[in-house]
Amino acid sequence: MSRTFVCDLNDGDVFHDVLLVREKQIRTNRNGGRYLQLELDDRSGSISGRHWNSTDSESAAFNAGDFLLIDGKVQVFQGQFQLIIHSFRRLDPESVRLVDFLPSTDKDVDQLESQLREMLRQVKDPALQAIAHAYLMDDQFMLGFRRAPAGVRNHHAYLGGLLEHVVSMMQVAERISDLYPHLNHDMLRMGIFLHDSGKVRELSFDRVFGYSDEGQLVGHLVQGVEMLNEKISLASEILGEPIPAETVSELKHLILSHHGTYEFGSPKLPMTPEAIALHHLDNLDAKVHNFSQKIRDTADPASKWSAYDNQLGRRIYRGSFRSR
Repeated sequence: MSRTFVCDLNDGDVFHDVLLVREKQIRTNRNGGRYLQLELDDRSGSISGRHWNSTDSESAAFNAGDFLLIDGKVQVFQGQFQLIIHSFRRLDPESVRLVDFLPSTDKDVDQLESQLREMLRQVKDPALQAIAHAYLMDDQFMLGFRRAPAGVRNHHAYLGGLLEHVVSMMQVAERISDLYPHLNHDMLRMGIFLHDSGKVRELSFDRVFGYSDEGQLVGHLVQGVEMLNEKISLASEILGEPIPAETVSELKHLILSHHGTYEFGSPKLPMTPEAIALHHLDNLDAKVHNFSQKIRDTADPASKWSAYDNQLGRRIYRGSFRSR
C-alpha cells in the first residue's frame, strides 16, 4: 500500500498515514486550553500539526523521535500547510520503513564522493595532500561525512546534505579560480572540505535530525579543530615529515572563522583571503539553497510569493515563471 507523502498534500486533504515527530510542544490557547504543536516529517518534507484540547494522557503518550499514525485534515494557515490532528496512535519503530522518513539528497551520493575525491586529488601542496588523505582513508569519518545533513533546518537538511554542500562549494570555487589568481586555492579547497567536518560529530541523524550532547556543549567549529588535531600525526606519517605548523594554523583559522562574524558564532573573524572567500562561498551556497527551498515549500503553487519566514524576516518572491 502506497503512503501519502508530505510533498503531495493539498488544502482540504483528509490524512491517514504515519509521520515522524521531530518536535513536540505543549501549548496553551487564549482560553486556557492545552494543545499539542508538532513538527512532523517524512522524507519529502515537514508539516506543522496541531491537536486541540489534548489530555494529559495524550500529551504523555509519545515524544520527539516517535512515529504516529495520524488521522487529520490539511488546511492552509498563513500561507503554509498545517495538519489538524483528530486522533493519533504511537507505532512501534520496527513496524515502519525508516527509508520513508529520513529526507535524503536527490543526488547520487557515490558520485558526489567521487567528485570530492577527484577535487582533493588536485591539491598540489604535499602537506595539505597528506592531511586530505588522512581524512579520506578514515572509513568511519567518511561514512558520517556521506550521511550527515549540513544542518538541522536551515539548508541542506537531509541525509547527504553536508557532502552535497561541500561539493557544490568546491565547484563554485573552481569556476571562479581564474578570477582570483592570488588566492591559495589548495588551502581554500581544503578549507571547504573541512569547514563543517565537525558536523559529523555535532549532529545526530539516525532518526530525527538534532544535536549530540557534545554538539550542544561544544559545537562543530571546535569539534572540527579537534578532529584536525587528531589527524595531524597520521598526516605527518603519510608525508614522511612533520606537517608545517603554519599550515595547521591556517586550516584551523579557516574552520574557526567561516561563519564570518562574531554574531553568527565565529570565535575569529576571517583574517586571510582564503578565509573571507570561504565564508562567502559557504554563505552563498547556504542562502541560495535556503531561498530555493522556501519557494519549493510554498503551499499555493500559483502564488508569486512564499509564506512569510520569521527567521529570514521576509517573504521570497517566486515570480511568474516559478508559479506555473
